[in-house]
Amino acid sequence: MTIERFTNVITEETELREIFGEPSERAVNKQIDRLDVHCRAIVEKCPFILLGTSNTEGQCDVSPKGDYPGFVRVLDDRTIAIPDLPGNNRLDTLRNMIKNPQVGLIFMIPGMNETLRINGKVQLVRDPSLLESMSFQGKLPKLAIVVNVQEIFTHCPKAFLRSKLWSDEYRIERSELPSFAEILKDHTGLVDCDVEELQKELDHRHATTLH
Repeated sequence: MTIERFTNVITEETELREIFGEPSERAVNKQIDRLDVHCRAIVEKCPFILLGTSNTEGQCDVSPKGDYPGFVRVLDDRTIAIPDLPGNNRLDTLRNMIKNPQVGLIFMIPGMNETLRINGKVQLVRDPSLLESMSFQGKLPKLAIVVNVQEIFTHCPKAFLRSKLWSDEYRIERSELPSFAEILKDHTGLVDCDVEELQKELDHRHATTLH
């Protein structure tokens, strides 16, 4: 049985507009449909992106993707390619893409408070020439996520300014929170697991299977 917890819930866009008003002309007009010189420069210096997907039932997933600056390749002014690097093989993102090819991306560069947002439609590609062009130290990605750009725009820095993401002010010592091994042990119910040995295994895997 569903318990109604809240009584003042917004369900219509008109209600949102009553609260927030309309966007400025500048906010509307900053959206473009191709990678210009500024977008290319950001993509080419970016080492980290967030990739959002959903399936046909509307269930969503956001996956972090990261590597050396420029790991996302600009193929032309409407197309980018992202190497799919080794992960845990759950394939949440890739399975979503097969069902619903629409994706959203956020490009983040350390030290830059503005972000680049790209929305588009993907293909999962295994063309040898493309994979070879994205190889790292002789290792090829298993596939490339090729995104046809539909919408692209820069996003203001307010979230980064509020969070002070690139400063040390909110940086914590890793020991303030449980280790990844401790969290994994509890989440997976590994009762007889040796946490220290599991952490060593995880650290070794992370050090040897990045590409």
